[in-house]
Amino acid sequence: MAGSHAGLLGDATENLILKAHRELKTRIPGLRGGVFSLHKNLPVAAGLGGGSSDAAAALRLLARLNELTLDDPRLREAGEAIGSDVPVCIERKARIMRGRGENLGPAMVLPPLPAVLVNPRLALSTPAVFGKLGLRPGESVAGGHASELPSGADYAAALSYLAGAANDLEPPAIGLAPAIEEVIDALTATEGADLVRMSGSGATVFALYGSEAAAAAATGRMAAEHAGWWVTTTMLR
Repeated sequence: MAGSHAGLLGDATENLILKAHRELKTRIPGLRGGVFSLHKNLPVAAGLGGGSSDAAAALRLLARLNELTLDDPRLREAGEAIGSDVPVCIERKARIMRGRGENLGPAMVLPPLPAVLVNPRLALSTPAVFGKLGLRPGESVAGGHASELPSGADYAAALSYLAGAANDLEPPAIGLAPAIEEVIDALTATEGADLVRMSGSGATVFALYGSEAAAAAATGRMAAEHAGWWVTTTMLR
C-alpha cells in the first residue's frame, strides 16, 4: 500500500480489496487471482466510499481476469457481502440507491460537475452517525427523488435535481463532529458555489461549481485559509 493516507488503514489483511477477493472466491471455485497495489489518497472514514470503490475495482479486475461480465450475479452478491454501497460502484454509473443500497435504479448520465471536496481531517464512524439519526429497524426517512435525472440533462438541470434532495445524515453527523458545519459555511462562502452538501455519512463536504476555473479558485482559497484541512478539486460524472 502507498499514498498519502496509507498509514491510517490499519491491518492490511482486513482491507476491503482482499475481502472482495475472498468473497468472490467463495462463489467461484478456482477463481484466478493476483497481486493488488493500493494507492490510498482519500482520507479514511471520510464518507466518500473510498473503501467500497476500492473493493468494487478489485471485483472488476477479477471479473476481467476470469472473463466474467459485470452483470454476473456473483459479482453483486460478493459486493453486497462487503457493504451496501459496493454494488453501485461496480459499474461506475450514477444511480438512485434505495433500501440499504441494494435496490439500484437505472443508470443516469450526469453532465460534468466541477467539484471541491473538503475534509476537516476527521474520521467519522458510519454506524455512529446512523445511530444518532435514530431510525428504528425497517423505518425510512421520507423524501428524496422518485425518478432519475432525465438523459441529456445539462448542468443547470442536474443542479436543480440534486438541490431537491438533502442529506439526512448531515444533522446527526454535525452533532458528532461540529467542524463539519464550519466546512459547510466556508465552502458556501466561496465564489460560484452552487450547491454544498455533506458527502455520505461525513465528514467530507462537497461543493459544485459551474466551471473548472471556479472550482480551482475555490480550492486555492480553501487551502490557503484552512491549512489543516484536506482539500482537493475533482470532476463528478
